[in-house]
Amino acid sequence: MPNKTGTFLSSSRQMGLALAARVTLAAVVVFSGSAWSQRPPKTDPNSAMASSAIASERMSQYEALAVNWMQEYLRIDTTNPPGNEAKAVAFFKRILDEEGIENQTFEYRPGRGNIWARLPATVPHPKRPFIMLSHMDVVTSDPSQWKVPPFSAEIVDGLMYGRGAQDMKSEGLAHLVVMTMLKREKVPLDRDIIFLATSDEEVDDSGTDWMIANHRDLLENAEFLITEGGENPLVDNKVKYIGLDVAEKSPFWLHVVANGRPGHGSRPNPQSAPNRLVQALSRVLSYQPEIKVIPVMDEFMRQLAPLQPPSLAPKFRNITRAIKDPAFREIISQDESLNFLFRNTISLTMMGGSEQTNVIPAQAWANLDVRLLPGEDPKKFLERIRQIVADPNVAVTPLKDSFEVANASPINTELYQSIRTVMEHYYPGAPVVPRLSGGYTENQRFRQLGVVSYGFSPFAATEEEGASEHGNDERIRVEEVKHGPKVLYDVVVQLAGAK
Repeated sequence: MPNKTGTFLSSSRQMGLALAARVTLAAVVVFSGSAWSQRPPKTDPNSAMASSAIASERMSQYEALAVNWMQEYLRIDTTNPPGNEAKAVAFFKRILDEEGIENQTFEYRPGRGNIWARLPATVPHPKRPFIMLSHMDVVTSDPSQWKVPPFSAEIVDGLMYGRGAQDMKSEGLAHLVVMTMLKREKVPLDRDIIFLATSDEEVDDSGTDWMIANHRDLLENAEFLITEGGENPLVDNKVKYIGLDVAEKSPFWLHVVANGRPGHGSRPNPQSAPNRLVQALSRVLSYQPEIKVIPVMDEFMRQLAPLQPPSLAPKFRNITRAIKDPAFREIISQDESLNFLFRNTISLTMMGGSEQTNVIPAQAWANLDVRLLPGEDPKKFLERIRQIVADPNVAVTPLKDSFEVANASPINTELYQSIRTVMEHYYPGAPVVPRLSGGYTENQRFRQLGVVSYGFSPFAATEEEGASEHGNDERIRVEEVKHGPKVLYDVVVQLAGAK
């Protein structure tokens, strides 16, 4: 799940880098300078889109389908754990079968499965396939904190509420509608279009791992893939920019365990495990990792400089120099929407100790969600945290045995150009910029297979709507449910329509 929250700044914070905060600055150390210099060519925003050939009556029917299917999909409870994604698999299969689209389902564990579907190319010598990937599971929710039940898909004041409305049943719904549109409109294709919906992305990613391990053949040496991620922030009814996730930070979760003398809660013990843990965590959370400007960040900041007020434009044009100013560094450090883009981050997420109030436990623990910038050495970072803890009775270890090295995809590709062409048509004046995502997505798995993978959303969202991901009252505007599949359809035809 990518991190969509915290990318908006209050308009009252004049120095708060209005657009830069949301530029998510694709600071990707693994890219070479030459790769970034090969910028996509200019596009013509007035060029006709494929959807313009669809009669308005049929387009209205697709919009109605999108709304109805989205409500049905949101009403399927796929909270993970336990997931129970088989119910979502059945939902997709029913529709794909009705539309006559080739598909296969896989139940790799009881109640958990994946579904694959394909529209084959119609030319003799097709290009490599294009995959639209989504995950069917959603995170937990507390109904008492929602204005409507999390799996009701109720529409209130033009907003559709439901867990997964942002992450990422909306994208999965758009993929399904696009497959239906391509089939019904009999669009000639110069490459296979693959629909893939998997289980368990929110916890262990077992669905994608199983698919790669057991049915790599169905991925057909794909050239391109899109999945969750990216953002198209809507401010004052105007999309400010189109953000494509082309790289991600690496999760490096840490487990902190403190040991101490147990005893009765009525007799305070300064050297108890909970006390040691709290003291160690205080030192760790007070630590501010170094601010780093990864070289390619300069280019993206410069791209956005013309959109900034005069006081900020010079800083955007030379972020490397601006970052040397202590006042400017403090702005970045205090701004949640900027801080995580410039440094490794540490968040305290879980704690545990005694199961009784009057018992001082022998052991207390905590988990830290650490995200490392591309190019960082996890062993060196771990050693630094241990030095900061500086207590032989407190151990810090990685939660996982393996470490997924951050990877990235280039931007001088047909897919990037197709997205840029379509988005500039729908949102003229909004720059298309690469992003560095602070959260994990399945792009990392597929890039390792040689697939150019982007996080892309065909939906625009306000600050409040984007922030509802993983939060209370997760929601999406009904107009976006209608409009998003049309945008994605044009991207797919732009990329894969037989010329």
